[in-house]
Amino acid sequence: MQIPYKPDLPETNQPIIIIGAGGIVSDAHLPAYKKAGFDVYGITNRTRARAEKLAAAFNIPNVYDSVAEAVAKAPANAVYDLTIMPDQYVETLEQLPDGSAVLIQKPMGDYFWQAKEILSVCRRKNMVAAINFQLRYAPFVSAARYIIGQGMIGELYDMEVRVTLKTPWELFPHVMVHPRLEIQYHSIHYVDLMRSFLGDPNSVYAKTLRHPAKELSSSRSTIILDYGDTMHSVINTNHDHDFGPHNQESFIKWEGTKGVIKAKMGLLMNYPDGVPDKFEFCLVEEGKAPEWQSQELEGSWFPEAFIGTMSNLMRFKEGSDRVLHTSVDDVIKTMAVVESAYISSDRGGIVVAEQLAEVTNISNQEINHSTL
Repeated sequence: MQIPYKPDLPETNQPIIIIGAGGIVSDAHLPAYKKAGFDVYGITNRTRARAEKLAAAFNIPNVYDSVAEAVAKAPANAVYDLTIMPDQYVETLEQLPDGSAVLIQKPMGDYFWQAKEILSVCRRKNMVAAINFQLRYAPFVSAARYIIGQGMIGELYDMEVRVTLKTPWELFPHVMVHPRLEIQYHSIHYVDLMRSFLGDPNSVYAKTLRHPAKELSSSRSTIILDYGDTMHSVINTNHDHDFGPHNQESFIKWEGTKGVIKAKMGLLMNYPDGVPDKFEFCLVEEGKAPEWQSQELEGSWFPEAFIGTMSNLMRFKEGSDRVLHTSVDDVIKTMAVVESAYISSDRGGIVVAEQLAEVTNISNQEINHSTL
């Protein structure tokens, strides 16, 4: 079966100005843009030496001392790629020209109030602004979206993400100290992904937890998105499973009335080297025993998915795409779900002791009645 899964590329050249020179730029953004043939025109970073190092490695012709200099010397049709920390977004967005096209690294702020502030700035400045939720464009996700869109697995009724492995948070020193680590910086990808398939949930049930022997704010979460009585949507993550690769897991699963798709996210296992992805599906045929098929897909989450988010922004800007899929106006809803997950986690569930108290009262009443 031929499954289209690669993103359509822009029809026009739109030079990219990168603001930030961290690990995600060298590991994902620049390799993806090189593979797609995008024109990276310039780069700036607070520490110029880091920008110069990447410029030399990826043949970027211009290195700037500041955002202001990058804007002043940018081509008229430039696209800005923000790869800095969320608390710097508003300050940086204010320096970009009104009407700019900009791809902002996820998350859309560290807190919901910041997300709303970012949205306000982008709207006021009339920006073509998207958030880099690139998992939506991973090859295995795009392939699943096509199969589901063709109705091949029938009505979707179950979507699950399960991550059980050892994550080397020490590779992300600026992130690992965050007070909202797990959901805000990892499971947020899966919340956004589920929204892209299922829409906005009615409610959220969540609990995020820390490890008793670690200083991380959180490293395991369970998130249930409520879509009614038939759709089961759950995210389970455990980044503390440090017992070897034998029982580690990293997958997305979509079940429907006529079939099922399972995608192994190999990138997260043995990170950062990863292991191969695996894309499997089973289509039910009447009178035949279920049979699983595998499909080879080129590329993975890193770096290929980063082509998709930038391509969509460029194509929307030039008019060849009608929808900017990860626009700030859409992703603010992902941030609302994430905030709701934290509120749910903080408030806790129904207190079981209150129900047990009723049982105790009944028992006491029965004892009192029997002694009369």
